[in-house]
Amino acid sequence: MNHVIRRIAALALALGTFGFARPAAAQLKVVTSTTDLYDIARQVGGNLVMVTHIGEGYQDPHFIEAKPSFVLQLRNADVWAFVGLDLEIGWMPLLLDGARNPKVRLGGSGYLDVSKAIPVLDVPQGNVDRSMGDVHPLGNPHYWLDPENGRRIARLFKDKFSQLDRKNEDRYEANEKAFEARLNAAEKTWAPYLAQIRGKPVIAYHTSWRYFAQYTGMRIVAYMEPKPGVPPSPSHVFEVIRDAKQAGAKVVVQEPFYDRKMSDLVAKNLGGTVLIVPPSVGGARDVPDYITLMTKDIQAVAAALR
Repeated sequence: MNHVIRRIAALALALGTFGFARPAAAQLKVVTSTTDLYDIARQVGGNLVMVTHIGEGYQDPHFIEAKPSFVLQLRNADVWAFVGLDLEIGWMPLLLDGARNPKVRLGGSGYLDVSKAIPVLDVPQGNVDRSMGDVHPLGNPHYWLDPENGRRIARLFKDKFSQLDRKNEDRYEANEKAFEARLNAAEKTWAPYLAQIRGKPVIAYHTSWRYFAQYTGMRIVAYMEPKPGVPPSPSHVFEVIRDAKQAGAKVVVQEPFYDRKMSDLVAKNLGGTVLIVPPSVGGARDVPDYITLMTKDIQAVAAALR
């Protein structure tokens, strides 16, 4: 970590000394923390924005390496859009400090905490400490897996882009409405799959599937992690198997970046299966955008629960 900090500090100094010429094009430069925000931003911004992202869809968004190249992106950004709720707390401050761009720092015109538009689940009550695992004290940050929140995210981008680029606000509004129309059309095709999911019990590896479960009606009866971010122990696996048998659950829903050994053990004991599904755009090769992500995940879960 120290060598990364030194590289970022050196880059920040060079940027402060020499700077970068702003291109003549009037595009807004948008940087997002995740691929999900990236895709929705580009859908709303169209060719009026140039969007890049920090994390990849196949990575655990809690743990992203703070590379100096990310500082360059943020140094020239007009908008920094992030999930919030402390999802990026392990790496975001280092990048923003290195970028030295007041527009994308707290209070700046381009600082966009997307969670402010979201009805947040799982906000802890009382004091939160490390004995509870990697609990997010502000609530569960995996909210994009509910398409209603996808709509909220799109509207937030429309408002921010329109605020910064008034002359094109009609185009941002048209793009946002077109995105919602595509999402609405896709949602109609999901109805038979949602009917197969609703009320069915599953085991989830991490709490990232809470918003997906709320939308689909999938019933999470146990988590592989005894506490968020804590790998399953043998004693906890025994409890998961016991609870799953009582509930009739035979499917473990899991992200591709977690170790599946314990999940396979649980599935074997239940006579079930481990379903690896991407939680983000780009988490699999056939998931290039947000609507495809939701479609593929819903179809995969429905097929596993038949």
